[in-house]
Amino acid sequence: MEARAIHHVGVAVDDLDAAVATYERLFGGRLEHRERVEEQGVEAASMRIGDSRVELLAALGEDTPVGRFLAKRGPGMHHVAYAVDDVEAALTSLAAAGAELIDPRPRRGMFGLEVAFVHPESAHGVLSEVVSVG
Repeated sequence: MEARAIHHVGVAVDDLDAAVATYERLFGGRLEHRERVEEQGVEAASMRIGDSRVELLAALGEDTPVGRFLAKRGPGMHHVAYAVDDVEAALTSLAAAGAELIDPRPRRGMFGLEVAFVHPESAHGVLSEVVSVG
């Protein structure tokens, strides 16, 4: 699999409104999009910072992936997302290369894009996401 670019860095936060304000104040971030993604148990805010993007993630409940992350580790970097042309093709390539997939098939993510996650153990402790932009 060859990624086109880093699509975004995901950051788990306790308070989404406060985090948006912080990224605006400190880094000149501009709110690009805010959305509840029920299937993933998050409310997410996409912040544009120059040509880059930071995705702020607040848990919709304690028993969600981000809720469990926050309970165990506290706020902080959650994942790195890579832009790919085709998520299904990326998953096939990643699996063939020995990656442990969290999502064997794409699912809906923010902006309605197809996404899938790769287990952190496959990428030196970093949860990785592939995002279809093709």
